[in-house]
Amino acid sequence: MPNNCYISFFLSIQLLLSLQPKSYAQSTNQSNDDHQILLGLMKHWGRNSPALSRWSSTSAPHCNWGGVTCTNGAVTRISLSNQSFIKPIPASLCLLKNLTSLDLSYNNFSTSFPIALYNCSNLNYLDLSNNFFVGNLPDDINSLSAQLEHLNLSTNCFTGRIPPSIGWFLRLKSLLLDNNRFDGSYPAEGFGNLSSLQILTLANNLFDPVPVPWEFGKLRNLTYLWLSDMNITGEIPESLSNLTKLEVLDLSENWMQGTIPMWIWQLKKLKYLYLFDNNFTGEIADNITALDLVEIDLSSNKLTGTIPGDFGKLTNLTLLFLYQNQLCGSIPPSIGLLPNLYDIRLFNNMLSGALPSELGKHSPLANFEVGNNNLSGELPEGLCSNRKLYDIVVFNNSFSGKLPESLDGCYLLNNLMMFNNHFTGEFPKSLWSVVTNQLSVVMIQNNNFSGTFPTQLPWNFTQLDISNNRFSGPVPSLAGRMKIFRAANNMLSGEIPWDLTGISQVTDLDLSGNQITGPIPMTIGVLKGLNALNISGNQISGNIPAAFGFMSVLTILDLSSNALSGKIPKDFDKLRLSFLNLSMNQLSGEIPTSLQNETYDLRFNPGLCVSSNSSDHNFQICRARSDFSNVLSRRLITIFSVLASVMFLSSVAGFLILRRQKYRHDHQTWELTPFHALHFTEHGILSGLCEQNRIGSGRSGKVYCVHVMDEAGAGSMVAVKKIWNLQNLDGNLEKDFLAEVKILGEIRHTNVVKLLCCISSSEAKLLVYEYMENSSLDRWLHQREGIRVPAPLDWTTRLQIAIDSARGLCYMHHGCSPAIVHRDVKSANILLDSEFRAKVADFGLAQILLKAGELESVSAMCGTFGYMPPEYGYQRRVNEKIDVYGFGVVLLELTTGKVANGGGAEYCLAQWAWRQYQENGLSVDLLDEEIKDPAYNEDMLAVFTLALICTGGQPSMRPSMKNVLHALLRFDHR
Repeated sequence: MPNNCYISFFLSIQLLLSLQPKSYAQSTNQSNDDHQILLGLMKHWGRNSPALSRWSSTSAPHCNWGGVTCTNGAVTRISLSNQSFIKPIPASLCLLKNLTSLDLSYNNFSTSFPIALYNCSNLNYLDLSNNFFVGNLPDDINSLSAQLEHLNLSTNCFTGRIPPSIGWFLRLKSLLLDNNRFDGSYPAEGFGNLSSLQILTLANNLFDPVPVPWEFGKLRNLTYLWLSDMNITGEIPESLSNLTKLEVLDLSENWMQGTIPMWIWQLKKLKYLYLFDNNFTGEIADNITALDLVEIDLSSNKLTGTIPGDFGKLTNLTLLFLYQNQLCGSIPPSIGLLPNLYDIRLFNNMLSGALPSELGKHSPLANFEVGNNNLSGELPEGLCSNRKLYDIVVFNNSFSGKLPESLDGCYLLNNLMMFNNHFTGEFPKSLWSVVTNQLSVVMIQNNNFSGTFPTQLPWNFTQLDISNNRFSGPVPSLAGRMKIFRAANNMLSGEIPWDLTGISQVTDLDLSGNQITGPIPMTIGVLKGLNALNISGNQISGNIPAAFGFMSVLTILDLSSNALSGKIPKDFDKLRLSFLNLSMNQLSGEIPTSLQNETYDLRFNPGLCVSSNSSDHNFQICRARSDFSNVLSRRLITIFSVLASVMFLSSVAGFLILRRQKYRHDHQTWELTPFHALHFTEHGILSGLCEQNRIGSGRSGKVYCVHVMDEAGAGSMVAVKKIWNLQNLDGNLEKDFLAEVKILGEIRHTNVVKLLCCISSSEAKLLVYEYMENSSLDRWLHQREGIRVPAPLDWTTRLQIAIDSARGLCYMHHGCSPAIVHRDVKSANILLDSEFRAKVADFGLAQILLKAGELESVSAMCGTFGYMPPEYGYQRRVNEKIDVYGFGVVLLELTTGKVANGGGAEYCLAQWAWRQYQENGLSVDLLDEEIKDPAYNEDMLAVFTLALICTGGQPSMRPSMKNVLHALLRFDHR
């Protein structure tokens, strides 16, 4: 279960923290033999792991070493999870004669099953989970200790069948084999012998399609049975009714069928029931006595009938998932009285009637989804009484009336989908609040809502659809992550805002059928990602801006039924439109050639015409001049052409000579080295290196945003970093620089900024990268003088940025040969694209160029204060652990909101964090005030703790980026 994973991870985090420097009590009882064996393990596995780095023959007694537990001086337990071990498990480990417990989970072992452990004769606990063990389990696996009570081999790469001898461990209480690649059948008879078994997990394997073995019913002591996603067929066997101690039953994501047997609802200790994604039919029993049930998920089946009223007796119930079935009738009122209900999902059924009137008043309701039913009436008044609600999905029903007043303070609300109902009244103004709002998606189209917008909508909106309502007032300014804004058929008035930079990421904009006046803003061209624009049916006047011609991804354009005048810009020839409607305006002049297409609608514009050679006869021919004028014009043109030709030929030779000299000069000066297929030349880049395109600068040079065009006229943006060279750069340094650029140019990873090419000259180096629309993470986290922070990033976005960045660094460290060390990991070097997905950038390429003229050490050259680890002061050689330190500081920035070096040399965020932890422990007071959220505080504190580990003083005790990534992924609950 997710909570167990979190607890396990948090305990491992605390173990790692305990390994930081501290004083050790001297032990009076030691075993010299065990001591030497442990030193042998340290020599075999190396001292680079967090625990083994502190093992030493001269340090504290081995019973006080990290990961070692003793009884009367003898080693009885070894717990070395998350140590990045690669070398096989040595046979010498079993020389620890008193060893009863061994935990080597979350390492990088990739051998076959370690039969060396057969000699550990006293083992009763063995955990080898979350490694990369391969091959079949040995047929004689029963040669492991007969004392074994716990065997965990989950999340590895074991294949083949499970040997029958697995059933010979008569004392076994927990057997975890889930998340491997086992196939074939499983030994039903062997499992049936494990009468002491309490926990059995076989989920997520590739077994042959067979029913649940009846022999499982012999395991009467089972409390936890996880059999999801393993190709089970048939019905739930009656023999499982013997498992009266079951607390968790998970048969989800299989091919089972038949009805859900009555006896399941009589298991009085059952807490978690997961039967989703099967083919169960029939009705749900209405005589339920399993009063301990906490979570029920019967979704994505073929269940019929009504929701039992007895569900209202399950006072411990927190989660009820019955979606995607064929349930009918009303939702029992008793469900509204459940005191612990947190998440209810009943969408995609045939439910009818009103919602329970008490729903939300008595429980911490957070997620409510009943879309695609036949429900009616008003939403319960107390739906958000406890201020926990973050998701309301009620679309495609027949709800009516005003929204409940409790929504007016529902500040955690993130997703609001109410479209296709009959709601009325003014939409709560608090939900448009820029300061408190968490809303991301609002889809309320096809209702009768009224009201007005604030001047600016919240920054975190990604999708807003209010079409076919009665909203009025001016069109609001949009900001932040907006992708879709549809407001068709309302009563909006005024002009379209000229400042459109806040919605530069929008892809779909629909303001049709309103009362909007004024011109189309000339700034419309900043909407580079716009795919569809509809502003038809308004009172918009003026000319059509030529900027439309540069919107390369625009495919749908509807400007019809307005008062637009003037000519259609010739730049429209650059567009690749699948739909165009310019009808019912006052446009005039010749229609651009590409628009003379019968599939486009340009009717009812009396002033439009086509050339005489056009095959389109729906428009008048553009008026021709008189014959006399034409003859005179032709003669004058002939005369002036001759004169012009003479003048032109007299100068063209000189011009060509000068141009040829300049061309040669340019090609001798600039050399382009491509790493990807390019649609631009060095001249297109050089022409954009002007001051108005500069977006940043640093010690080594400046950064520009340059607009480049391909041969078809399509435009795009690239980022150009101009690194100043030094006059005494020698040939060796030049080769080193180009060699390193080539390595980075060959990198292909979604979380590393793509280096498109390098352009070199004797004066500078130009590095051309893909353009990242949302700039750097630093810009979104910290207020800078004269620069406004766009808006605070919520925790889910911050976590995704951390995971993306960790993936990029993990690839550089573990996926490249040789490994690439970034040398300057910081929030300013983590860039964000239009979706706020992160990519690592700026891999210290200026370093080699600086070597030529600066007498600085590597640490001084490449680091940034606040992100530099302590060893920079005394070590000249660097390794991947300096990146881990810098990334740890970034994690501290993400969780605390504080800057890494805000106080100059007197302030270091990593030192501050360690001091706070040592003095006060973990506290929500450490977290960023702007994003504190009870739903995420535990996760944020765990990531804060991970950051402390990454910024530990000893490089060898910091985890690898692979382990850091693995830890972060545990908090990704999407």
